[in-house]
Amino acid sequence: MSDGALPSRQAAPRLARAEGRLALSFRVRSGITVVGRFEQAGCLRARLPRPERGAFSGAVTLNTAGGIASGDRLDLSIAWHEEARATVSAAAAERVYRARPAEAAARVATTLTVALGATAEWLPQETILFDGARLERSLAVELGEGAGLVAVEALVFGRTARGETMREGLLVDRVSVHRGGALVHADVTRLDGKVAEILARRAVADGAAAVASLIAAGPSVASALAPLREALGSAPRAEGGASLRDGLLLARIVARDGAALRRSVLAALAALRHDRPVPRVWHC
Repeated sequence: MSDGALPSRQAAPRLARAEGRLALSFRVRSGITVVGRFEQAGCLRARLPRPERGAFSGAVTLNTAGGIASGDRLDLSIAWHEEARATVSAAAAERVYRARPAEAAARVATTLTVALGATAEWLPQETILFDGARLERSLAVELGEGAGLVAVEALVFGRTARGETMREGLLVDRVSVHRGGALVHADVTRLDGKVAEILARRAVADGAAAVASLIAAGPSVASALAPLREALGSAPRAEGGASLRDGLLLARIVARDGAALRRSVLAALAALRHDRPVPRVWHC
């Protein structure tokens, strides 16, 4: 430049962020559970596969963005009306990609509403957190009287099959369950900063690289406690425990890697679901 002035530094381009919204409901028509409300927008979609023999009808969710990046916003709202029985799963494990420390966390909010006498199954596959990922997610459940529920949320800290780990990042994970408007379960997990070092602590995860929480409710849930504990005790490379409180069956699993976690979760689901087949997408 003739006057010797330096060119101004250009601001970093603002990246596009994904937004998605999915609203589903299930109701009974002529004795058969069918889809009622079905709204989808942005990157969130759902498909309605034919159920396998012995399984509930239901839906499979998809994130067409191919994963979750910092600043993304996903909202899922699923309702089971009276006496409806349906399973909702996800087409694949979700991936949360690396973000810069100053970037906004991705946010995923899921609301499940289960009416009188309905049976809901919320069975997404694992969420894999890449090193540097920043995620805030919530699961809010509202149960009607006599409602049945089996829900699982699983996290894998890095692609363990490739020897990767989540060294740093942010995870805020909130779970709440209300029955008849009253709070019966609340849980918040926060991992911020050096995640691998936090997980290595004996009182946290003792070096585990994958964790899962399961929640079950229903009129006969107490009878599932013993089979669930037996299933959790027999899984290799994983440890788990279960308790019954306020009519809710709660279980935790910690595992050395994602494969061990999946084996343990499948064993737990078999105990809770009386060996009904898991969604076909879990085997793809």
